[in-house]
Amino acid sequence: MTNVRYTKDHEYIRIDGDVGTVGITDYAQAQLGDVVYVELPTPGKMVTQGGEAAVVESVKAASEVYAPISGEVVAVNAGLPDQPATINESPEDKGWFMKIRIGNASELDGLMDEAAYKAYLETLG
Repeated sequence: MTNVRYTKDHEYIRIDGDVGTVGITDYAQAQLGDVVYVELPTPGKMVTQGGEAAVVESVKAASEVYAPISGEVVAVNAGLPDQPATINESPEDKGWFMKIRIGNASELDGLMDEAAYKAYLETLG
C-alpha cells in the first residue's frame, strides 16, 4: 500500500522508503485551471517544510508549491516544463514535480492521510 500524505495547501507526498514524490492534488489543479508554466527546483537543493519548492502558473493565477517535508531534492520531473498540461491531466501520477529525500520523518506526522484530506476538502465548500 502506498503511503500518501497531504498538506492544507493541496500538495501531496507519496512515500517510498526515504524518498517522497511531491506534486499538487487534483483539487489544486482544478482550482488553478489550465497550467501553462512550471518552475522546478534544481536537484541537490535543500527544501524546508512549508517553504517554496516550485512555482506553477495557470491561465488564472501563479502559485507556489510548498515542500510538504524538509529534505534534499533528488529528482525532478524533467518533462514537466515542456508539457505543463500534464499537471492537469494526471496531477497525482504523471504530473509529479519532484522527489525529496526525507530529512526528518517526524514531519510526516503533521500531514493528513487521504481520509483526513477528503474531510478537509468538504470544509472548503
